Amino acid sequence: MTLASNQLKTEIVYPDSDGKPMAESDPARDYLIYGVEALDIYFQDRDDVYVSGNLFIYYKKGIPSAVVAPDVFVVFGVEKKKRLSYKVWEEGKKVPSFVLEITSATTQENDEIEKPLKYAALGVQEYFQYDPTGDYLNPQLKGRSLVEGKYQAIAPTLLADGVFSIYSQVLSLDLRVIDRELRFYHPQTEKRLLSYKETEQARQAAEQARLDAIPKLLELGLSVEQVANTLSLSVDEVISCLQSDQ
Repeated sequence: MTLASNQLKTEIVYPDSDGKPMAESDPARDYLIYGVEALDIYFQDRDDVYVSGNLFIYYKKGIPSAVVAPDVFVVFGVEKKKRLSYKVWEEGKKVPSFVLEITSATTQENDEIEKPLKYAALGVQEYFQYDPTGDYLNPQLKGRSLVEGKYQAIAPTLLADGVFSIYSQVLSLDLRVIDRELRFYHPQTEKRLLSYKETEQARQAAEQARLDAIPKLLELGLSVEQVANTLSLSVDEVISCLQSDQ
């Protein structure tokens, strides 16, 4: 029996995982999660922006070894959906425009030498590095922008309060190091981007502040109806809050 040529070909496998932990330390994991979640929330209203991290990006069809796995990355012009891995040839040849690597003892050389060359060749517009401990990078945060196929350092800014900041043209955001911690900021509004946990904590704090204001407004002479209208609550919610405090 003769087998067709396509039956003789070995199927090429693109693994979704290498079996290694997501990050080698708590700080690396925490900032990886913060970066992905904060940027995911920031771009939540755009269906053409994909935010992910620690995900295999295969950039040459038929060559599974041609792969990178940035800690945090953003791709513009592709569908926002869940992926097990990212294959460039299946995504209209779109590559990340922004990459952030969390540098550590074991990744320092790779992050400083090998990855910049690889990301530049892929066409990644901005490449950022952050060292949570401050032991391997000086300064603790670095940003590079792709100019004519080569990376050039993005000049940092020292804000009036002494905060170290680098502007990302790709994201239209500032990356700032405050008390050695990396955070994303809106440069115009000065608002910090929050993770999902931080967003929920802020919501709960705001809700508690509204409830705490009920007795104070009543003491000023407002009626229950006026308090409800002022705090955007229903009358039943105001009454329920008063009853629970008794």
